[in-house]
Amino acid sequence: MLRSYFRTYSAGMNPLDPAASDSPIRRPYGLPRLSRRGFLVGSAGLVGISGASTAGYAAAIEPSRLITTTYRITPPGWQAPPLRIAAIADPHAGGPNMTIEHIRRTVDQTNALAPDLIVLLGDYIATHRFVTERVPYAAWAAEYARLTAPLGVYAILGNHDWWHDVTGVRLAFAKVGIPVMENRAVLLGAGSRRFWLAGLGDQLAYRLGPNRHRGVDDLAGTLAQVTTDHPVILLAHEPDIFPTVPDRVAITLAGHTHGGQIRIPLLWEQHIPSRFGTRYVYGHIVESGRHMVVSGGLGTSFVPVRLGVPPEIVHIAIGA
Repeated sequence: MLRSYFRTYSAGMNPLDPAASDSPIRRPYGLPRLSRRGFLVGSAGLVGISGASTAGYAAAIEPSRLITTTYRITPPGWQAPPLRIAAIADPHAGGPNMTIEHIRRTVDQTNALAPDLIVLLGDYIATHRFVTERVPYAAWAAEYARLTAPLGVYAILGNHDWWHDVTGVRLAFAKVGIPVMENRAVLLGAGSRRFWLAGLGDQLAYRLGPNRHRGVDDLAGTLAQVTTDHPVILLAHEPDIFPTVPDRVAITLAGHTHGGQIRIPLLWEQHIPSRFGTRYVYGHIVESGRHMVVSGGLGTSFVPVRLGVPPEIVHIAIGA
C-alpha cells in the first residue's frame, strides 16, 4: 500500500504554487508532486499502514511539538572563547502547523536559552496548498523582532522566500531591523571573542525547469570579505554547499531539509530535498575535519505533516 501511496503522491500538481495548481512540475531533486486528491489518498495509505492514530499524530500532534536540540562542538583551530548560537530554520509561517501562537512560543523558548547570537536560516512563509490560515508578514516579523541576543539577530533567505515573495520577506525584516545576509560577511564581537558571520545567498533562488535552478549564492565572494584570521561561521539555507566550503570556515549552519520531515526508515529517504540524499539530511555532520549542523526546522513544506522529526530550535555551543 505504501508503494501505491508514493505512486499516487507523485501523480499530482505542484504543491508550492497555489496560483499554478493546473500546471504540473517536478519537485526539486526528485521530490514527488502532490495534488489535493493525492494528499488525501496518500493519507489513507498511511492510515492503512500504521493506523489512524499514526496519521493523526503526524498531522496534528508532532507538527505542534517544540524541542531544543543542543550540539557541543569545538572545530579544529577554534581559538575564540565559547560561543552559544540559537538557530531557527524553516518556520513556514501559516496554519495549520505554524500559527502566530506557534511562532510566539518559538521566540519565547529561543530567548529563554539566552544565546550569544541568534540566526534565522530561511523559508519564512508557508507555500503548500493546504494552508488553513495565513500569518501576515508583519505579524511573524514582529515576533522575530522580540528575539534578543548580545551579538544580535541575523537572517538569510531560503528557496521558498525567493520562489514566492522575496521582496515581501526582505521588506518585513527591514521594517523590524533584522539584517538579511546575502553573500555578506560581518565581524562580530570584541577582543578575543571576535568572529566572522557570513550569510550565503540561496542556492535554488530561480526555478528554470524540472530539477533545474539558478542560485544567487557566491561563496568565494562572501569569504573574500573576511579580512582577518578570526573564525568564520557560515549560514547557508541549503546544506548542499558543504562539499565546497573550505577549511577556513569553522562551522556551517543550514536548514532546508526539515530533517526529512517524514522519516519512514528505508522508504521515505528518497524524497529528501538534496541531491546528496541522506548525506546532509540532519544533525551534526563532520567531513574531512569540517563541521556542519543541519536543523530539522520548525514548519512543513509540501504537506502539513511531520513524522519522526519534531520541530526544533537548534542550540550550538561552540568551544564549550
